[in-house]
Formats: sequence, structure tokens, C-alpha cells
Amino acid sequence: MTTHRSAAAATTPAAAAPALADLAGLPVHGISLEHSDTVAAEHWLASLSPAPVLAFTHLVRMPRPHVALSLVFAGTTPDFAGTAPTDLGNAPSGLGAAPMGLSSECAEAVAEHRARSSGRAVLYPGVELLVGTLSVAEVLELSAIEKVEILGGGPADPATLIDTGDFVRPQWRSGVLTLITTPAAGGRLVPFETRHPTPCCAAH
Repeated sequence: MTTHRSAAAATTPAAAAPALADLAGLPVHGISLEHSDTVAAEHWLASLSPAPVLAFTHLVRMPRPHVALSLVFAGTTPDFAGTAPTDLGNAPSGLGAAPMGLSSECAEAVAEHRARSSGRAVLYPGVELLVGTLSVAEVLELSAIEKVEILGGGPADPATLIDTGDFVRPQWRSGVLTLITTPAAGGRLVPFETRHPTPCCAAH
């Protein structure tokens, strides 16, 4: 059953969730375990304790195609047992810079995250509230998502409803955390990326 959640129902803790700007000064960690796809990367991500406040997947091509991650923690960083030293590092203050010894794929993920040039958000402030059916305005109010676009059609109307499918994965586009949507039945929108993509989309 699809439900509609009003922004007015947001709880006090949810309203106090940090904005992206509040997290800008925290170290960005890059990690590559050569996950074959985003499903495998998200499965590993779910095992982390404590969980990061920001987690992005990045498609890298070298030395072979796979998924790397960029992670930001609000406090203690978990012990990445079994992770090679060159597979984990955090970026210094310079945009796009990477520490000595950091593997190229990790450096790429860190650089993309800091430059906000590429990356798909899995964990971000407010993601847990993006369930059921919400208006575009509510998605922007409840979460760190900064813009909602219709694929090939520009910005979405704030009043338009989005059937989230409880799976909302925005991405960096021109420095803005953007959710890409597509039209659905009843004048509503759905996220372009779904939890269970069709085979033709899953191959891309």
C-alpha cells in the first residue's frame, strides 16, 4: 500500500538532521574492494558500524571496472578489518587531492566526492524519511537532496508527488545533489533508479 507522508509530520530529530554544508569539513574516505556492482557495494556498506553519515558509490574503470565508495563519518571511523592500506585513505583539504599511497580508484572516488562532480548517494541526511509517497517539496525539505529533475524535462514542480519505492538514490550533478525522476501513472513521478531495475536498465 502506498502512503503519503506530510512534511508537517516530520519529527524533531529528523528536522535537526545535518545539512550537506554542515558535513563539508569532515574527512572523506575512499575505499575500493572491487565490488562488481552497486548492490554488492551497498550490501557491504550495510555491515559498517558505525554507519557513515554520507556514502556514495562511484563507477571506476581502472585497473578494471568496479564500484568504489567515498565515505564520511561524523565521529569514530570503523575498523576496516582486512582492507589493504592502499585501499583506504582520506583526502586533505584540497579539492580533488589524494594522500600519498592512496590507490588510484580510491583517489578518484575521493576527488569526485570533494568536487561534487560525480557519485551516487546511498546514505545522506534524511534518507530514512524518504518512504511512501512524498511531494517534490517534501523530499527537498526532509532530506539533503537539493534538486529534483525529470529526466530530459528540467526541474520538477514542487507540488508533484513522487512514489519513492522506499529507494531514493540521488547523485551529484554540477555540484548539486540531484534526484532524477521519470513520469509515472496518475501524473506522479518515480525515481529513475529503482530497487529492482528491468534487465535492459540493469545492464547499464
